[in-house]
Amino acid sequence: MTLSVPTGGVTNLGWSLVALAAVAGVLLDRLLGEVPRWHPLVGFGRIANTIEHTMNRKPAALVWSGIIGVLAWAIAVLPFVLVAAWLVATAYAASAWAVVALDAVALYVAIGARSLHDHIAPIASALRAADLPRARALASRIVSRDLSEAADEPIARAAVESALENGSDAVFAPLFWLVVAGAPGVVLYRLVNTLDAMWGYRNARFTGFGWAAARIDDVLNWIPARLTAMSYALLGNTADALRCWRKQAPQWSSPNAGPVMAAGAGSLRVQLGGTARYEGVDEARPLLGTGKPASATDIHRALALVSRTLWLWIGVLGAAAVISRNLA
Repeated sequence: MTLSVPTGGVTNLGWSLVALAAVAGVLLDRLLGEVPRWHPLVGFGRIANTIEHTMNRKPAALVWSGIIGVLAWAIAVLPFVLVAAWLVATAYAASAWAVVALDAVALYVAIGARSLHDHIAPIASALRAADLPRARALASRIVSRDLSEAADEPIARAAVESALENGSDAVFAPLFWLVVAGAPGVVLYRLVNTLDAMWGYRNARFTGFGWAAARIDDVLNWIPARLTAMSYALLGNTADALRCWRKQAPQWSSPNAGPVMAAGAGSLRVQLGGTARYEGVDEARPLLGTGKPASATDIHRALALVSRTLWLWIGVLGAAAVISRNLA
């Protein structure tokens, strides 16, 4: 044990207990799905909204607005991370198994594997039933683009893109931060990612204020995104995935979504990116992937790729646990 204040993760628990916490958290998500009532992130979102409305009320110079945004980010995030660290340290004083339980619960609350499937799979079902109004309504719940008049292909494309991107943000990244820093790492990542979704816009209100939220999210997602992209490549059409990642990802505006979606599209051999409508205006985005346009079948293929990636890394954790025990 090398840290004076235990935070969970491999450093303090070892591979075996971390793997157990990861499996338990994933199974809780698979069995129970998203927390139905009083979800902690809903409460955090209300707190974040209050902080933003209080501290981002008046127009300010870009630099000053950025400083206020950093302070707001710290006020919103750090108390919860410190409480998580205190809980883990207190539990560790009693038993390492109590830390495993806390880690598993933190991962369950933060991970969204079943929720991702539950929100996206019905879009494919609606498309197969030729129920465009339902498909548009379902897809509009998970993406910000305007799909009110969209045909089958743009809807399927939006669903596949969302599945691939959230495979990193909502599935693999929480698992990665569990391994690195236990429950406090999971809490830090999930709150940072939530603030990016709330404040990380490039518009008059948030360009300065939300700069810290967006950049910190980029930093925390940098390694998980690339591990996810590599996993997509290994679990599908590897050569196409790596080529698309290398050539197409740099053209995408997001440093993390680009590699994930380019590799995923190449792995599935499906065409993503291209024109999308936002607030009534068509936005030309770079093309991603290769092959045929997206369809309802590709939605299920994308969800299956995300699921295989999750279980691949659960297997890696299990293998690491076995190896570490044999070397001990």
